[in-house]
Amino acid sequence: MIKSSDVFYSDLPAHRIELSKLFTQTELFQEIPGDWHVIITDIKGSTKAVLDGFNENVNFIATGSIVAVLNLAYSSGITIPFFFGGDGATFLVPSSILDSALKKLSIFKENTLTNFNLNLRVGTISIAQIYDASFQIRISKFHVSEFFSIPVILGDGLSYAEKLIKAEDYLLAPINKKDEVLDLNGMQCRWDKIDPPQHSNEIVTLLIVVNKIEEQPEIFSTVVNQLDTIYGEPKKRQPISVDKLRFNTTFTRLSKEMRTRIGEVKIFELMKEWVINLYGYIYFRTESGKNYLNRLVEMSDTLVLDGKINTVISGNEQQRLRLIKYLDNLEKHGSIMYGLHVSSNSTMSCYVRDLENEHIHFVDGSEGGYTQAARILKAKISD
Repeated sequence: MIKSSDVFYSDLPAHRIELSKLFTQTELFQEIPGDWHVIITDIKGSTKAVLDGFNENVNFIATGSIVAVLNLAYSSGITIPFFFGGDGATFLVPSSILDSALKKLSIFKENTLTNFNLNLRVGTISIAQIYDASFQIRISKFHVSEFFSIPVILGDGLSYAEKLIKAEDYLLAPINKKDEVLDLNGMQCRWDKIDPPQHSNEIVTLLIVVNKIEEQPEIFSTVVNQLDTIYGEPKKRQPISVDKLRFNTTFTRLSKEMRTRIGEVKIFELMKEWVINLYGYIYFRTESGKNYLNRLVEMSDTLVLDGKINTVISGNEQQRLRLIKYLDNLEKHGSIMYGLHVSSNSTMSCYVRDLENEHIHFVDGSEGGYTQAARILKAKISD
């Protein structure tokens, strides 16, 4: 039975104003109920994995953790906010699904270690604990397009949760996974590396943190305005375009997807999946298929606002140099710290519940853009 607290995020209105204005209208942000929880997944040693060339595995595992929790929330009739981070994810969940989410992620963690030799950390902390430690976390919902809204966080609460969970001494209590079933239906990795759209020749993955919590709204607002000034409106800096999409259904790619989803490769199922995917080449030439591809671009998750700005954008070197000059000035004055990675293309993994409106696409710069940008940012923070 759904409790009133469970529908907190579902009931939040999606604001249709400009993002820069949303940041400064702090009355549009609400405190999250104290009986909700933060769950964080994170691949330990992801930087080494990326540098060793396993960035696609890292992205795919991060996507799998999201699919596991979203399928649970969907089956429970609950909508939850989540944030893709390249090498992991962050969720805000009500207490009613916390235990089941942790059990499913624990199974997924075991599969990940067995099949990819990568250690997926899983941790949780209650929102009440974050408030008790005097950290802030407020949330709003931003209407990106007709079919796509994203959560927007102000405050340092998720950063605090991340530091606790990623600390070497953090231990999650043992979890009894008996009778729990992992559902990763809808997880896909069918697209090859994606070149920048026309009139662009590079992909920038950018992470920005504001040093003083009280300055977050104003600085986030000015940074978003500056991105608009340098790169143009969000559609113009969108790294995904239909004409650059290339379907990739090799046995290697499908095997990786199957190992992540069910923990092993079943030859008959693999052949069946390969045959089904041959239909994709035909489907994307139909009217429905073309509509799906257009919607795919619209529902690409290229902007993550979890108390930081995390974004993947396309442009050219001149635009990037202007952006760096602007960010360096803010950093010099002690307002922000940032990490930035440049790549020649982007990667995308997907969660497809149906081909109409129930799909979302997680974008990262190739070569592990988010992980590489985070490595630069962490070095600045630790100095």
